[in-house]
Amino acid sequence: MVKTTPPFYTKLANISISILAIGYIAIIGKTILAPLIIALLFAMLLIPAASFLERRLKFPRALSSFAVLIILVGLISGVMILLGSQLSEFSQDIPAFENQLMDSLEALQNWIAQSFHIDNNKQAEYINNTTSEALGKGTALVGATLMSLSSSLLFMVFIFLYTFFLLMHRGLLLRFVLALFHDSHSPVVREVVSKIQYIIRKYIMGLLLQMAIVATLSCTVFTVLGIKYAFLLGTLTGILNVIPYVGIFISLLLSVLVTFATATTTDVLFVIIALTVIHLIDGNYIMPKIVGSKVKLNTLTSVLGLVLGEMLWGITGMFLAIPVIAIAKVIFDRVEGLKPWGMVLGEDETPTSIETIPSDEELPPLKD
Repeated sequence: MVKTTPPFYTKLANISISILAIGYIAIIGKTILAPLIIALLFAMLLIPAASFLERRLKFPRALSSFAVLIILVGLISGVMILLGSQLSEFSQDIPAFENQLMDSLEALQNWIAQSFHIDNNKQAEYINNTTSEALGKGTALVGATLMSLSSSLLFMVFIFLYTFFLLMHRGLLLRFVLALFHDSHSPVVREVVSKIQYIIRKYIMGLLLQMAIVATLSCTVFTVLGIKYAFLLGTLTGILNVIPYVGIFISLLLSVLVTFATATTTDVLFVIIALTVIHLIDGNYIMPKIVGSKVKLNTLTSVLGLVLGEMLWGITGMFLAIPVIAIAKVIFDRVEGLKPWGMVLGEDETPTSIETIPSDEELPPLKD
C-alpha cells in the first residue's frame, strides 16, 4: 500500500489550529495550568532526592515525597524570612523616600523652568492633577494589592500540593504516558521522557546556580558601595535575572530608584556601572557555561517566548517560557515529523541531536 503525504496546506491548517487551540487552553486554564507546570518543574528537580530516600533509606513513596517537599518549602521560607526583615525596614523608610523624591522633583522643576522657560505654576498644576488622579486610585490599588497577596499565597499552596502528588504518583504518570502510544514506540517515548527529566533538571539546577552567583555578586558590590538594602536589592537582582533580557532592566531600575532616594548621585552612577559589569559577566561567562550548555535556544525564540508568556500569563509566563520551550524542543527533536520545529528553536551552530545522557541518569524501574 502506497503511503501518501498530506499536502502543505493541510499541514499548515493543522499546525494553525493546534497553535490556536493551545493558546486558547492556556488562557482559560491559567489558574490550573500555571501552578501545575511550576509543580512539574519542581517535581523533576526533586525526583533524584526522593528516589535516593526510597532506595537507600527505604522510605515509602508518600514519605519520601513529603520529606523532599518539606526541604523545598524550608529553603523558600528561609529566603523569604531573610528578605522580610529588609522589606519591613524598607516600608518604614517610605516617608523618607517621598521627601527625597519631592526634593528631586523640585530641583528638576527649577531646571525645566530655567532651560525650557516653562512656568513653575503650570508645572505644579500638572503635578497636582497627576497626584490627585493617583490618590483617587489609592483605594482600588490597596484592594488589588491585598487580593494579589492572597492569590499569591493560594497559588503557592497549590504549587506545593501539585508537587507532592506528582512526586507520589510519578510511576503511574509514566505508565500512563507509555500507554498512550503503541508498544513499538515505548523505547522512544521512554527516551524522550528521560531526556526531558534530565535536561530540565540540569537546566533548573543551572538556573538556580546562576541566580545564586548573580545575587552574591550583587549583594557584595552593593555592600562594598555602602548601598542601603544591599541584601534585598542583590537578591532581587539574582531572582529577576532568571527572566532573560528583561530582568536585568527591571532590577537596574529598582536599584537605581532606591539608591537615588537613599544615597547620592555618584552612588547611583556606581550602581549602574556595577550592574552593567555583572550583567556582562553573567551574559558572557556564567550563562553560557552553566545554563547555556543545558538548553540550546536561539535569541529570537527566547524573546518571542518571553513576549508570548507575558501576554498569556503575565510575570509567571515570563518565568515559565524558557523551560516550556525547552521541553517542546526535546520532544520536537525526537519526533520525525517535528524535527524542523526543533531545529528552528535551537541555535544555528548547534546540531539537532540532544545531549547524551549518562547511564546513571536513566529512569528508575517503574514501581507501583
